[in-house]
Amino acid sequence: MEKILLSLVLWSILATSFGYGQIASKAPLGTLYRWKQIDYEYPSAQARQQAINNRQFIQANVIPLGVERWKDRVFISTPRWKSGTPATLSTVPIGASTESPLLKPYPNWDWHNAVNCTGFTSVFRMSIDHCGVMWVLDSGQVDAFEAPRQLCPPTLYAINVETDTVLGSYPIPAEFVLQNSLITNLVVDSRDARCRDLHVYIADAWRFGLIVFRLADAAFWRFSHYSFYPEPLLSNYTLHGLNYQWSDGLFGMSLGKVQQGDRSLYYHSMSSSLEFVVKTSVIRDPARVSNSVGEFALLGDSRGANGQVSAAAIDRNGVMFFNLISRDSIGCWDTRKPYTTQNLVVVAQNNETMIFPNDLRLDHEVPQMGWIITNRLPMYQFNLIDPNAFNYRVMFLNPAAAVQNSLCQPEILKSPDNQGVLLVSN
Repeated sequence: MEKILLSLVLWSILATSFGYGQIASKAPLGTLYRWKQIDYEYPSAQARQQAINNRQFIQANVIPLGVERWKDRVFISTPRWKSGTPATLSTVPIGASTESPLLKPYPNWDWHNAVNCTGFTSVFRMSIDHCGVMWVLDSGQVDAFEAPRQLCPPTLYAINVETDTVLGSYPIPAEFVLQNSLITNLVVDSRDARCRDLHVYIADAWRFGLIVFRLADAAFWRFSHYSFYPEPLLSNYTLHGLNYQWSDGLFGMSLGKVQQGDRSLYYHSMSSSLEFVVKTSVIRDPARVSNSVGEFALLGDSRGANGQVSAAAIDRNGVMFFNLISRDSIGCWDTRKPYTTQNLVVVAQNNETMIFPNDLRLDHEVPQMGWIITNRLPMYQFNLIDPNAFNYRVMFLNPAAAVQNSLCQPEILKSPDNQGVLLVSN
């Protein structure tokens, strides 16, 4: 009951005030915080200035990438893609009084200043299980957009977010990290109420592989499949007049409900317009997966031109939400329905606030909320960020309101008169 009351209080905060604006409680999407440039909570003004003088903090080089939420905090990753990123995992409170709160390094500054691979190197994304353990994916690489250096092995960390205690670190064995691997995203699969039967699925976007971690014995294994590759034509992007090429393979992953002891893993390459599915019973068995090529299936229709998707997640009602990175949009699909263009719906779109929605997570609260990072990543990569504009946002999504009266609403099985905006029209 205490957890439900806390969630309702937080929802009331989200529904009414965000420090710099008012949002109606029925709004499907809103901005929690926004930044022109990222800043950190230093021990003192003198410590901050010293970091700037030593070029340990170069504000223009810091970009938020991953997002998660647990109770009254939002967790944000800032990978060390360029020099001058002083901390790579931080928190902000849900109810800050400013539109651009300072990031508080998590769990403390020591974890970001450690040497000999005893702390964080460059965190990409995080995924929190329902027991309150945050699984943190650290790439181990710095200066990826300047002069890449692999300082430490890619590592999976487990952190108890109730006590802010690091429970363990699990370096990915070298045999599963290929030359030029980009191990960039993860999703946690737990069937047990106490999170004992837990696996983590980790995507390698540049070497087109899926790495599986099993908590019970801390084992890893890796496999590849042709559906993990990018589509050549979808590797060419145009966003707000900027043309660029990315050949990113397997990236977005989301988990369906447990049914008869199994569940589906939906996945896609970033540079692709296709969605695939495989039963997790296949990938959770290292002996089976190598001989199960035919069990990886194409879902249905292509998302069409500019149909590239970064992250995706499925809510408690079985609705998938996904970031359309070339359309400044968020789409949805009811997983009970065929994956056809008629059933893919845009639930939010904004050419200013949603430029490159990068990460998307659904929390464990009641009511459940979605969390999105938008970060203008292509502009950041090519040094085109305007420091006088709001470039980075943490946004929230109300899943129930977002799909109301659309084909993504689970109750609607036939096309209504008001079916929302189709993702791809015939």
